[in-house]
Amino acid sequence: MNRLRMSPAAAALLRALVARAAVPRDRILLTEIRSTDWQSLTFVGERHRFALRVIEPQSREAVDRLRKGLEDAEFDIPGHIVADVAIIGQPKRAPDGSMSLIVEALTIEE
Repeated sequence: MNRLRMSPAAAALLRALVARAAVPRDRILLTEIRSTDWQSLTFVGERHRFALRVIEPQSREAVDRLRKGLEDAEFDIPGHIVADVAIIGQPKRAPDGSMSLIVEALTIEE
């Protein structure tokens, strides 16, 4: 099995997103991740892009739970604040019933 390397902030955010979907972890596949360093004059953090695939059963319901209120959600990520998080575009349904979506986020070090 190949494991993708990711920062502690990215790993914690991914765990939080999976928890929002309220399905077993093996129902959500991480198909791509990209994290890049980010900084402003006063803050340091990372921009993250997760490509996720939610497989059946109940993929649509899991995606709906993940999406509902995401932009206003509070995340408990030690040492980081999620300053911005959103689903990019519309989730796509595949012929096998799975759904794919892209989540982008900005985490800032506390």
